[in-house]
Amino acid sequence: MPNEDKLTGKKKVAIMLLSMGPDISSRILKQFSEQEIEAVTMEIANLSRVEREIRDEVLDEFLLITQAQQFMLEGGVDYARDLLERTLGHHKAVDIMKRLKEQVKVKPFTFVRNTDPKQLANMISREHPQTIALILSYLDSQQGALVISDLPEEMRPDVARRIALMDRTSPEILKEVEKVLKEKLSSVFQQDFTQAGGVETVVDILNRVDRGTEKLILEALEKEDAELADEIRQRMFIFDDIITLDDSSIQRIVREVDSKDLAKALKGVNEEVKDRILRNISKRAGEMLKEDLEFMGPVRLREVEEAQQRIVGIIRRLDESGEIIISRGGEDAIIA
Repeated sequence: MPNEDKLTGKKKVAIMLLSMGPDISSRILKQFSEQEIEAVTMEIANLSRVEREIRDEVLDEFLLITQAQQFMLEGGVDYARDLLERTLGHHKAVDIMKRLKEQVKVKPFTFVRNTDPKQLANMISREHPQTIALILSYLDSQQGALVISDLPEEMRPDVARRIALMDRTSPEILKEVEKVLKEKLSSVFQQDFTQAGGVETVVDILNRVDRGTEKLILEALEKEDAELADEIRQRMFIFDDIITLDDSSIQRIVREVDSKDLAKALKGVNEEVKDRILRNISKRAGEMLKEDLEFMGPVRLREVEEAQQRIVGIIRRLDESGEIIISRGGEDAIIA
């Protein structure tokens, strides 16, 4: 790469983000820490003209590292090195693998990613619920949903609660759990504390399980930790998800909602959500809603979120009573 020695990691990230455009770059930056955002933003601000050749080299390097990481997830380090050598030659492959080992953290338990969920559930069902929760926290949410659905019924709520309350797990414990599963820990693992689990993880899983499993878990959680169960319920369907509902469901919801709450809830939402609501109310009601929005003036974010949450509460109540259907896919998919 021309002037490669002068390009720091932060400068390469800045070049990559500039090449992707503001929409994609902003979504990527949201995943960074405040300190990282500040450092990369400073690099972007200090960049002047970037030669096309340098930009292309940076993007090619990023693509190669991403592909190499995927190779490792699919078949391990040796597999990744072999494919890179066949594609790029020995010296370039060695260079990329060296940098990858320094930069990339491979999630533990990748060896079970392609395992049948029923087999995995059967394999871990006799483990301690905390061990099961740890394993599920590192699976993708779809696989986690299938596994937790296949666990013994009485075990599901406890495992879900432990996922929600999980914070950080030391590498030693991760290694021990993988040892119990009789598999090797990935050789590319950064030795620091790894965060997994949490409320968002269990919400993502519960959003994909069937209604029976969801109800069982939430009702049991309610008895053990009502506050946690309430927090999970609140996060399971957000206001913007209303666009995923069919028109008749939206019309049913609007009939239950206070007009002032609806106006506040629509304050600052994207146009797709607003248009979907307006299409499902009468012309007169739509005109009144637009007037309310126009003359409402500034509203505190907290008030908007509270209004949206009240509407979400109505949506979940109507879903539980069977008056509307929130599709979760899989066995719970809707057939017209």
